[in-house]
Amino acid sequence: MTETTRTGTTSGFTKIKVDAFEGVPEEPGAPKSGPILVADGLTRRFGGLNAVNVDHLEFQRGVITGLIGPNGAGKTTLFNLLTGFDKPNAGVWSLDGKPLRGLPAHKVAQRGMVRTFQLTKALSRLTVMENMKLGASGQKGERFFASLVKPLWRDQEAANEERADGLLARFNLSHMRDEFAGSLSGGQRKLLEMARALMVQPDLIMLDEPMAGVNPALAQTIVSHVQDLAADGLSVVFVEHDMDVVRTISDWVVVMAEGQVIAEGRHSSIVTDERVIDAYLGRHHGTPLDPAEQERQLAEAQAVIEAEERAREGEGI
Repeated sequence: MTETTRTGTTSGFTKIKVDAFEGVPEEPGAPKSGPILVADGLTRRFGGLNAVNVDHLEFQRGVITGLIGPNGAGKTTLFNLLTGFDKPNAGVWSLDGKPLRGLPAHKVAQRGMVRTFQLTKALSRLTVMENMKLGASGQKGERFFASLVKPLWRDQEAANEERADGLLARFNLSHMRDEFAGSLSGGQRKLLEMARALMVQPDLIMLDEPMAGVNPALAQTIVSHVQDLAADGLSVVFVEHDMDVVRTISDWVVVMAEGQVIAEGRHSSIVTDERVIDAYLGRHHGTPLDPAEQERQLAEAQAVIEAEERAREGEGI
């Protein structure tokens, strides 16, 4: 298996070798040499609308994959399906060859795949440290009778707290350790969610718009942290609309439109792909639309957006 090698510091990484995709065709559903996550025949319908309709998709191990597409393309719905927060109408997917269909979200996380959310899920009335310790898996004190006998879980609790302190220092949140999570800024909550996800010690982390709503200075910090994750050997998949960010940190880009994967490849090829240009600008971007066609396209886009919003509300996302 080939790998991506990086060098640098936490303030910025420089790619010195990217050969994980050597020989991989830049086309939808392209087979990879060492995929960590594979999905086949994955569909999700809301009424008559196909929010996700993916024939075959592989995410390569040990690299940063950007998942892009216009609003309503199905990116978040795909995340929800793969991570157990939604159920598909059809399809199967696996992590490291182990099937995940039918597993609830917490079981998926235990298998080694965690995700963050576009709207952060920090528990605002718990402290930052309490949020972090909640992310640790396999805690002995979570069992009722064991929780009554402190010596059974005291050492593990101390180890979890030590690990949490290390992650808070890494994400520049140590000074907020004992503050309520609700007092954090939007950007700090994004950092807390990333740090808490790492308490699981995952193999694959999926980030849903990690830079959304974050001020530019902190967004650059988050970019560096995403690069650090890959440098530590994690596989990263992230949704992002800022194409400068996608260009800067992505080793590979997957493009969705109308629930389907329409293109895959390196950023340099994606930005010149006619299918991608059509998806973002519309198939008639070179000619004016008549009023009826405008109304039809607007109605289609609105229907997709509303379907995803209903799904998020139903999941409490």
